[in-house]
Amino acid sequence: MAQKPTAKHALVSDPQLTQMLQSYEGGLRAMQEHKYDKAKTLLAKVVAGGNRELADRAGVHLNACNQQLERGATQFKSPEEHYDYAVSLMNLGDYVSAREHIEKLSKQVPKADYVAYGLAALDCLTGHIEESLKNLSRAISLNAALRFQARNDSDFQNLSEDPRFTELLYPDPGADMPLPEEGVIGEEIG
Repeated sequence: MAQKPTAKHALVSDPQLTQMLQSYEGGLRAMQEHKYDKAKTLLAKVVAGGNRELADRAGVHLNACNQQLERGATQFKSPEEHYDYAVSLMNLGDYVSAREHIEKLSKQVPKADYVAYGLAALDCLTGHIEESLKNLSRAISLNAALRFQARNDSDFQNLSEDPRFTELLYPDPGADMPLPEEGVIGEEIG
């Protein structure tokens, strides 16, 4: 007597359905990992497939991916607004995304003191001490008032014991003044 094929056996014997199930599962995994572009691609294959029930389910997830991708494509009205967003990411501990935004800003507005300062803070928070000192020095050269801000900024806590940091924030007051020429001191003008 021959056995009736079970539902599980029928699924395995249909390679197209097996492929759609794999794409569907891969799409769900990608969504869980917040890889919405990848999930969108996989789920779109399922929606285009022949199984209506599976396509309907994939369509719901595909819409969710599209919404997440739209949210991720944040538009900024100004570089300052974009910078504030990057700082908020730093404050949340999302240093990778913050770095992407700050580096993008540094290409858009290379002479912006606040961008160099933000990059210095991010470098310090992520343990890139040399880069932090370099970027902080650049920020201070663009805007000397940032020297005072950095003195009280907890983001630079990792640098507090570094003498180079101290020199940047508390420079010798006469260091930038040129030495007088010989014979000039004491001469009368007239």
